[in-house]
Amino acid sequence: MVIKMALYEHTFIARQDISNAQAEGLIEHFGTILTDNGGTLIGSEYWGLKTMAYKINKNRKGHYGFLTTDAPAAAVKEMERLMGLHEDVMRVLTIKVDEHEEGPSVVIQAKSAKEERRRDRES
Repeated sequence: MVIKMALYEHTFIARQDISNAQAEGLIEHFGTILTDNGGTLIGSEYWGLKTMAYKINKNRKGHYGFLTTDAPAAAVKEMERLMGLHEDVMRVLTIKVDEHEEGPSVVIQAKSAKEERRRDRES
């Protein structure tokens, strides 16, 4: 029996009072949970500490993490369940996609472009 797996993108927001290293550790932790349940972690990114549009649990900022995966639904459900129970995770969004984009995400591309413009102004 072949288990059909689907492609997903997961974005989560962690509390602002944890360190960058702890936030990156959460990305690794949830990626491991997914792979332990039969999924494949295709890519992951740490987007940094960002200001949110509105407060969540009295936090104005949050650490954003992004995972791209190829996983069975059961693995995704388990990862989302554990994210919901984790005290540092405030929000989770999972989207099923037809295919993953090559290269870095739009958020990382925008961040790189902004840094490049700043370097050009300074020189």
